[in-house]
Amino acid sequence: MALLPILCYPDPKLHKVAKPVVAVDARIQSLVRDMLETMYEAKGIGLAATQIDVHERVIVMDVSEDRDQPLVLINPELVWTSPTRHINEEGCLSVPGIYDGVERFDAVHVTALDDRGQSRTIEAEELLAVCIQHEMDHLMGKVFVEYLSPLKRNRIKTKMIKAKREEER
Repeated sequence: MALLPILCYPDPKLHKVAKPVVAVDARIQSLVRDMLETMYEAKGIGLAATQIDVHERVIVMDVSEDRDQPLVLINPELVWTSPTRHINEEGCLSVPGIYDGVERFDAVHVTALDDRGQSRTIEAEELLAVCIQHEMDHLMGKVFVEYLSPLKRNRIKTKMIKAKREEER
């Protein structure tokens, strides 16, 4: 297993749309293991392959309190969304230190393959539903700050660019 570098906003690679996984093979299973290790090490609850510059439809997450219930979604598709929405405070491993409110569906149903290539349907609400929607956005090339006002987004972009410059010194 290996820790993978996480792209930081405003890296343009975060805006690439991920392609479907053709086969859940040893390469994808290895990717999933590395993504889980990277997510846990970064203290995140979700990670999309796009965030590590792999543009395939793979998501890992674990919203459990003990961090011992990993969930793998390969080629996820939303098949149902609740009629109600809620504003939730979100953060992102690609936008470290930034949190803001984003409106999401209260509940979703998603179909996906697991890390063995088995099809499954997940009925999610609360934090899991938010996490699924957030990570699926990454697969479509969208970062949560794009839901914010242009002013907030530009401030975040400036802050992230400045932080990267200081880190490179």
